[in-house]
Amino acid sequence: MTRTRQLALLWLLAVCLLLGHNAYLWAVKRIVPDTDIMALLPVQERDPVLQASFSHMVDAAQQRLIVLVGAEDWQDATRAADAYSAVLAGRKDVFESTPVNEQTQNDWLSLFQQHRLTLLTAQQEAQLHQQPSQFWLDAALAKLYAPFGGPKLGAWQDDPFGLFAGWVQERALETPVRPRDGHLFVADDKRQYVLLPMTLKVPALSMTAQDTVLPLLKQASEAARKATPNVELIQAGVILHAANASGQASGEASTIGIGSLLGIILLMWFAFHSFKPISLILLSIGIGCLGALSVCWMLFGHIHLMTLVFGASLIGVAQDYGIYFLCNRLAADEQLDSPALLKRLLPGLGLTLLAAVIGYMGLGLTPFPGLRQMAVFSALGLVFAWLTVVCWFPVLIGSRTLKSGGLVRVYGAALQRWPLLRLNRAALVAAVVFILAAGYGISRLGANDDIRLLQNPSRHLIDDQIKLSKLLDAPTPVQYFLVRGESVQAVLEREEHLKARLDSLIEAKRLSGYQAMSNWVPSAHAQTVRRALIEEKLLADDGPLKGIAAQAGEDAQWIDATRSGLLAAGTPLTLEAFLQSPASEPWRHLWLGESNGVYASIVALRGLSSAAAPQVLLAAEGLDGVQWVDKVAEISSVLGRYRAYMSWVVAAAYLVVFGLLFRRYRGRTWRVLAPTALASIATLAILGYASQNLQLFHVLALMLLLGVGVDYGIFMQEHPDRRDHTPWLAVGMSAANTILSFGLLGLSSTPALQAFGLTMLLGTALVWLIVPCFGSTTRESRHE
Repeated sequence: MTRTRQLALLWLLAVCLLLGHNAYLWAVKRIVPDTDIMALLPVQERDPVLQASFSHMVDAAQQRLIVLVGAEDWQDATRAADAYSAVLAGRKDVFESTPVNEQTQNDWLSLFQQHRLTLLTAQQEAQLHQQPSQFWLDAALAKLYAPFGGPKLGAWQDDPFGLFAGWVQERALETPVRPRDGHLFVADDKRQYVLLPMTLKVPALSMTAQDTVLPLLKQASEAARKATPNVELIQAGVILHAANASGQASGEASTIGIGSLLGIILLMWFAFHSFKPISLILLSIGIGCLGALSVCWMLFGHIHLMTLVFGASLIGVAQDYGIYFLCNRLAADEQLDSPALLKRLLPGLGLTLLAAVIGYMGLGLTPFPGLRQMAVFSALGLVFAWLTVVCWFPVLIGSRTLKSGGLVRVYGAALQRWPLLRLNRAALVAAVVFILAAGYGISRLGANDDIRLLQNPSRHLIDDQIKLSKLLDAPTPVQYFLVRGESVQAVLEREEHLKARLDSLIEAKRLSGYQAMSNWVPSAHAQTVRRALIEEKLLADDGPLKGIAAQAGEDAQWIDATRSGLLAAGTPLTLEAFLQSPASEPWRHLWLGESNGVYASIVALRGLSSAAAPQVLLAAEGLDGVQWVDKVAEISSVLGRYRAYMSWVVAAAYLVVFGLLFRRYRGRTWRVLAPTALASIATLAILGYASQNLQLFHVLALMLLLGVGVDYGIFMQEHPDRRDHTPWLAVGMSAANTILSFGLLGLSSTPALQAFGLTMLLGTALVWLIVPCFGSTTRESRHE
């Protein structure tokens, strides 16, 4: 048995294992691509507490689903909300919600009533310092006799001065939502809404869960509209965005993949007029994709949906090796068998693979887990496709002569009319014009590293999210203060110092409010000071209690009983007790707990505008353990730094590839690299003239363009004689297919992928046009 057949059989065994593993993944494991956009983002490895805080905020929001059911009339809104809830009520395995009734409100208040003497608002504390005894006597009598003296939480004797009621009222201001008729109520100037907060009991990022939840929500919406035809429904939740992204990415993957395949099939048919070359190319691509999926799953344990979208563009690159072999087989005579032909082509084929893998591995140098997975997937796909060509094509084709279509003759003849670079006056003038035009175009390039370019949610989801945020005055999960300390009390005290500064910003209308754990559980020091202040100002023997008793006709026994009852509610409230109570459920995400001896919490901000953010972050200046966190700005900054870093990596990659190629091409090495370098510069200039903003994904595309473009230079330099049309045909077919696949990627609705695809589209087309100009002269070829 020849060595060629041995290699073919070994590769057949490997492919059978791949097919078995893929069948296991899809049929047994039933793998579902990951749709979590956060999985694409960099991990903050230097600061685990900061990373934990962000994950905590994201995780808290991830399983929430909020629905607002609105109508002009409250009764219409409640009727529609009841119809909506009735549909979901039967799916306790999917949705969890807390009923709103008197019992839930009593459960909420019970913990705080036991500690009411230590719970004061900042305004009440100031009044206790400033106001005389008569002020508190009048306040207590007003609460006793006035029919509308404010909310009464328990007996008047339990809170004669209204301090606890005032504290509860201030806590209620943290949200505009109020209980009403057994529902949660919120309104704007046009409609009244029933708020339906739900917690998903299935993972929001699971495509299986999305397939279950979304039809139920659609059915519930139809029921609500049937009950109240003019009802307005506002739905918001991570699962809605994840489902939208999944559908968008799946559609794009199908479009790119199918479009690329159809393009390859058509081009191969026009070139060879035979189905065998087409089937061989599709075979190499298919094995490349199966191999990449299989090994990536073993390496990462999951596959992101964006990896599959990006991997669909692999089709436009993986076919290069097969096309190069087939084009050379087309030009070879029958006496040269395919194994011998492969032996002749192997050095060039090996260099093209190495250059392309270097291009893809440039993506793996970024701190983005998603990009690393894309890089590994694509590089592995190329390796598996290359091995298929090397191991199987010589055996499957043998010594048969391939047919050539009319496209081959017409396209091959065009090479003779292509200009060849010479060192003369015309070339110098063209070089000067190119330098000036490219320099001006590149100088027009701006920069945009906004992380939000990673996704493009549908307009209605954005509108619903914005309206819901305004109605609920909800804080953003990506901008907040992180507070750390060596103990629970240190964290709470530092929160209180921060809040004192934020209060001035609220007065200046820079913020509408904040959410903090110390709003509900003041520090032990603050509680001790407040209890002592109440005892001194309100419960002393010469305090207002004596006057209240006289006015109300009560005796000294009543005074003692009232004082004793109030003092009994003066034990400090602990954070542990609060976290175990039902009242803490909406705020538990603010407490991060302890990690490596460090306690941490989050102070979330409401009503923060982009214009006010620079002033708000100054509130942390000079406060120990308080840090401003702006995750969007932070990751965008990382994108900007890596854009600059990857620009240097691209330049270094040219040097590395030059060194790899020099041993084979010597004085012609610059001719291999020059077309890609010039095409990259021209692409940047075109983007500048189009007023595009440069981002990391443009630079990553230039890195990949190096790997792809060098292939074309290698093809041409492997056959320096311009009378040989074989490399020109291979370049044309490879470039056309790459343009098809990455051009379709340029149609992606995700701006980052669109930028990547557009750069590859322009760059590949320019390399295709430029590479024939750098063919070797007869003298250089002879010297070589």
